[in-house]
Amino acid sequence: MRAPTEQMTQLRFLTCGSVDDGKSTLIGRLLYDAKAIFDDQQDALQSDSKKFGTVDNGIDFALLVDGLQAEREQGITIDVAYRYFATPNRSFIVADTPGHEQYTRNMATGASTADLAVILVDARQGVVIQTKRHTYIAHLLGIKSITLAINKMDLVDYNEDVFLSIVSAYKEFSDQIGVSDITAIPVSALHGENISSLGEQMPWYKGPCVLEHLETVEIVELSNGCGARLPVQRVSRPSADLRGFSGTVAGAPLSVGDPITVEPDGAHSTVAEISTYDGSIKTALIGQSITVVLEDNIDVSRGNVMRQSKSEMEPTDQVQAHLIWMSDIEMIPGRQYEIKLATSSALALVSELKYKVNVNTLEHTATKTLELNDVAVCNLSFDRRLACEPYTMCKETGGFILIDRHTNETVGAGMIDFALRRARNLTRQKLTLDKVERAKAMGQAPALLWFTGLSGSGKSTVANVVEAKLHHMGRRTYMLDGDNVRHGLNRDLGFTDADRVENIRRISEVAKLFVDAGMIVLVSAISPFRGDRDMARALMDDGEFFEVHIDASLETCEERDPKGLYSRARAGEIANFTGIDSPYEAPLEPELRIDTDRMDPETAADKIIALLPR
Repeated sequence: MRAPTEQMTQLRFLTCGSVDDGKSTLIGRLLYDAKAIFDDQQDALQSDSKKFGTVDNGIDFALLVDGLQAEREQGITIDVAYRYFATPNRSFIVADTPGHEQYTRNMATGASTADLAVILVDARQGVVIQTKRHTYIAHLLGIKSITLAINKMDLVDYNEDVFLSIVSAYKEFSDQIGVSDITAIPVSALHGENISSLGEQMPWYKGPCVLEHLETVEIVELSNGCGARLPVQRVSRPSADLRGFSGTVAGAPLSVGDPITVEPDGAHSTVAEISTYDGSIKTALIGQSITVVLEDNIDVSRGNVMRQSKSEMEPTDQVQAHLIWMSDIEMIPGRQYEIKLATSSALALVSELKYKVNVNTLEHTATKTLELNDVAVCNLSFDRRLACEPYTMCKETGGFILIDRHTNETVGAGMIDFALRRARNLTRQKLTLDKVERAKAMGQAPALLWFTGLSGSGKSTVANVVEAKLHHMGRRTYMLDGDNVRHGLNRDLGFTDADRVENIRRISEVAKLFVDAGMIVLVSAISPFRGDRDMARALMDDGEFFEVHIDASLETCEERDPKGLYSRARAGEIANFTGIDSPYEAPLEPELRIDTDRMDPETAADKIIALLPR
């Protein structure tokens, strides 16, 4: 437990709930009553209330927080607004988060650093889906203390029965997800009832006002004795004889003399010195930014995690996690994303989507993809071992975000549940022969020629000519044609986006094996998504992957239509057909672009072969 008041000087909390529940008004009232605004801000507030306000002949306290012009004009919160204020007993950082469903991702952002959540409920509406969604996400993110502020009591005549009914409904839901630390307060943020002091309109309420509760509440730390953690953010060399490792302490205090282990590689040393901006210290506390010097000259780099050796951590490349999807573009298992976990980054994909959680009923439902605001349990696979652990052990080494590799948009946020046992049971077997030896025996450099383009563009035709020419040159080749593979290895897959991603993932893994055998592999597949082709490229070593865009106009492809597919797609007989009702993402920087409207297969083949190392 953190002690209140004297020993804990700051509380971070967020306000959330459904749209128009009065979150910004409540914060604005707290700021106003705590005298946390300057005279010029007060003058601007009165002016803005007349121009933008929703309160007749009065101050619209929400305008203190709703800073974006779009927010003021619409009367809603879009972004996360952070405000600082203080009372004689405690200082506060408050995050006002959006209520609209499409901005749930912003709410999750605010909740990720909060100690407590103030969840507002409109007394007229009661507990709604967004109330449950925000409660569930706050719980996932480790917030144990909930303040249930039932607002707009003035619009239900300050009726105690209404208050008790809402509290009962909320606790019925919260009990199911394991939230037990709930303080319910009836309020009218507009009129200041039970905000900074107890009002006169609800004499039946005997508990604390909102501010008093925030000043005195005790917060349970999200920690399970994991020991000190220092995710390394920067390696500094102030002199030739000194190397320091900078980061922010998590989990537990770290002291000079502590034996440490550097993950994920497992090197050992001892903390020799800890320094801060203000000088050297003996012990660093949680949340403190420090630079550590070790007694031994071991290899440490950004993304590594130093941990106290007495505490356990099991680096892994496969985990189960809860995932909150934050993008309008659906999540598809097998699609590759960038994962940011503490200070490390890697490539990651959802290897298995176990189920989606209905946040209204808490029912687990089967699904193949995730859409905006979905919450799910899934298995994640990384392209290398990461120093990580369950989120309940340590937020900093158990929480992560997923990033779209093309747009750099944050598309998901997640919390690790545990490392998969199968990851612990698997190790790579070292083989006597490697790719270099196999390629040397064949007298060639292994490579992957990836032919992508619309159906009918000429991919297989050109690839066939290339393989024939390579064969006559004495090269060892194998061709993986998209249609042929679907008759065997991928016969269980359809043509939804999710199935297309899995189709290319499997082809890529098979191609990797052939390249490892020292061969020149030709893949002819529409492969409509850039991200999936990038995944295939990432499996190969530098200089082994050659993306060849076999380009032809849609009109030309339809005229050729060797399999009659376009005409059937136009007739509605084939769904999800690339170029008609399913998108094709053309390569942005392929190694070679072949325009089959203007170039014959023989000439194209010679240009492609010229790409390969001699």
